[in-house]
Amino acid sequence: MSDSAIWTRNGITDTRLVRSFAYVGGKWVGGDEAATFAVTNPADGSALGAVASLSADQARKAVDAAQGAFDGWAMTLPQDRAALLRRWFDLILAHREDLARIMVLEQGKPLSEARGEIDYAASFVEYYAEEAKRPNIEGVTSHLPDAEVELWLEPVGVAALITPWNFPAAMLTRKAAAALAAGCSVVSHPSAETPYSALALAELAERAGIPAGVFNVVTGHAATVVEPWTQDARVRVLSFTGSTDIGQLLYRQCAGTVKKLVLELGGHAPVIVFKNADLETAVTESIKAKFATSGQDCLGANRIYVERPIYDAFCRRFTDAIQTLKIGRGMDDPDIGPLMNDRAVRKQEEHVADALAHGATLACGGKRDPLGPLFFQPTVLMDVPDAAAIMHEETFGPVAAITPFDTEEEVVARANATEYGLIAYLHCHDPRRIYRMTRALQFGMVAVNRTKVTGAPIPFGGVKQSGLGREGARRGMEEFMEIKYVCRDWA
Repeated sequence: MSDSAIWTRNGITDTRLVRSFAYVGGKWVGGDEAATFAVTNPADGSALGAVASLSADQARKAVDAAQGAFDGWAMTLPQDRAALLRRWFDLILAHREDLARIMVLEQGKPLSEARGEIDYAASFVEYYAEEAKRPNIEGVTSHLPDAEVELWLEPVGVAALITPWNFPAAMLTRKAAAALAAGCSVVSHPSAETPYSALALAELAERAGIPAGVFNVVTGHAATVVEPWTQDARVRVLSFTGSTDIGQLLYRQCAGTVKKLVLELGGHAPVIVFKNADLETAVTESIKAKFATSGQDCLGANRIYVERPIYDAFCRRFTDAIQTLKIGRGMDDPDIGPLMNDRAVRKQEEHVADALAHGATLACGGKRDPLGPLFFQPTVLMDVPDAAAIMHEETFGPVAAITPFDTEEEVVARANATEYGLIAYLHCHDPRRIYRMTRALQFGMVAVNRTKVTGAPIPFGGVKQSGLGREGARRGMEEFMEIKYVCRDWA
């Protein structure tokens, strides 16, 4: 259902990684009545292939497979689970270049970013291969005479994982490696826009020897595949990365079976630059925060607040740097690649038009690029008022909104005036102010004088409507476990 010439022409050496069927119960399966959906390259709209579109009944059968494999996987010695995860990690690294190129073709991000994502994805598998050995029984001082008290951490059961198109490899491994290390079996659903990355990871999981039914990848349309999982009492935990609107829908759908939920939802990150910050660092890091993955990142900076004494200098340097960014197809490794679909491009156009209507100034960009219909020019808007849509809606694209502020109290209030609370970026060199600001900002993560903060050892997640729970670190594995309290009398 895909033309191998497309993949080999783009430098992919192991074409067995390119799978067009879902992976369920250790078998590669097609959709009922050979149902498929098309996958295209966002850089030029060309067809990459057709992938199996599974039915609701097939989605339930995937749960059958996971449930059937659960007891055996949960009882597997932790060091044996760890060894299988380690093999998976080794295979991911061994096929790094092929996996990155598959991602570029279906997602569009620059090749160097795709390589970085594969490294990032692999790091979660390595981390949880090590953590798999460590969920020990905890002794507790008894409050009762002649009683012994213990707390056990046990896998919760079948885990449903729903992953987005913007990080199609890393979001799957961050969830799946934690769940598998905990002893859960997995049913996963990748975005219909980027299924090939998940299927390639399933191929490598099979090669690593992960048992049939333990790790399942169910392709198809989200509403068809996921809704049965939300209603199925055998699915005990659901982990989702995506928009707040869909997260709210899943929250409601899971209420009837009272599942554990891990929700990594939308972001609306502020960047706050005080006058005593290092200006060059602030500009450079703000560009990273805004334009990584062509702005299609829940951690992406949406609102840039700059203290008034350095506002003009910041805007000038920021705009000059933005105008040097290269737009291009992912395989050419540009700075800015295509957006995922036309909805994303229209949102950029709407936010730019709305900001200008509210009195903002267009410093550069502001329109589609001639390179193709899904390319949008990196854009800088200055003097953007708080009433503009871009100041309270997630843009998810290469449009930067900059505005001045005068006092610390003012900028804290403006930064916190959002339903989101994933990450905030702060540039400042006053240690007392840094302390006050990091305490006052209502976000799950705060980056100070830098942009990159994520990684396998840290608990990733937000507050308010940016989500529930954490991914990564030991806490990420504990989201897939339950505490069992045992009180024992030896008499």
